[in-house]
Amino acid sequence: MQIPDLPNLIYYAIPFFAVTVIIEIILTIKMKMDDYEYTDAATSITVGLIGNVGIGLFSKALVLGFFLVIYKTFHAFEIPFTWWAWVLILFAEDFTYYWFHRTSHENRFFWASHIVHHSSQKYNLSTALRQSWTGKFVSCAFWIPLVLIGFHPVMVLMQIAINLIYQYWIHTEFINKMPKWFEAVFNTPSHHRVHHATNPQYLDRNHAGVFIIWDRLFGSFEPEVEKPVYGLTTNINTYNIFRVAFHEWIAMLTDVFSSKTSISNKLKYLVKPPGWKHDGTGTLSSDMRKEWKEKQDQPVERHS
Repeated sequence: MQIPDLPNLIYYAIPFFAVTVIIEIILTIKMKMDDYEYTDAATSITVGLIGNVGIGLFSKALVLGFFLVIYKTFHAFEIPFTWWAWVLILFAEDFTYYWFHRTSHENRFFWASHIVHHSSQKYNLSTALRQSWTGKFVSCAFWIPLVLIGFHPVMVLMQIAINLIYQYWIHTEFINKMPKWFEAVFNTPSHHRVHHATNPQYLDRNHAGVFIIWDRLFGSFEPEVEKPVYGLTTNINTYNIFRVAFHEWIAMLTDVFSSKTSISNKLKYLVKPPGWKHDGTGTLSSDMRKEWKEKQDQPVERHS
């Protein structure tokens, strides 16, 4: 099987990212939609450049080497670089991404990386670039099954990049709704605005990468109804790129080592959902959604 070189698609997309961010800034000012937060955007872009261009170069090489060792040790099928294989991996990789992304919201260890992407209180194209510095090192295990099936590591990493590039355009408030058939199948700005929102009913919903069908199938879909409020349930309120990148790692490890509880409970700070506390005082996103739903289900009092 002839193996193509692994192009870094993210690098090729950088000029497109730059041009579209500038266009969005101009449109935001011209249409007076909101005051554009230049410092926030600069933070997102800086974090993204370091994560994807600096650290990303090293992490991608490391992950590729890791996947190649697994592939050469064992793979069930010899899947060629052909059109039908790319169609197959489009769905297989996106299905994998869905579970990785969902886990990243339900497991604090993975959330410590993913929280970086949610830390902006703005929602625009620059927010899409705010990517984790540690994510690729801790998340690559999710894609091992694709390698074991027989997808070559080069194909897997290329599809991961394609998925990430697809998600760039959905980080905008300029597109309200796509056609109904598109909204039913694909991830869209409307679906992803829900994902970035802190409104209780929106928390940990819409984990899709390319296809929203996974959320519809596995019960994590929520339509956009109420205007989203972006950021974290407890915002970090900083533009310091190092705090943005590592604040949750520090908070998580502080809980592990400083909590006066059993070893098993200390370890649960790594695997339980964000917000979990060993003494029961924590509040999970599922608790917030449940409380919101109970309020919605309460009958409205009528005054004569």
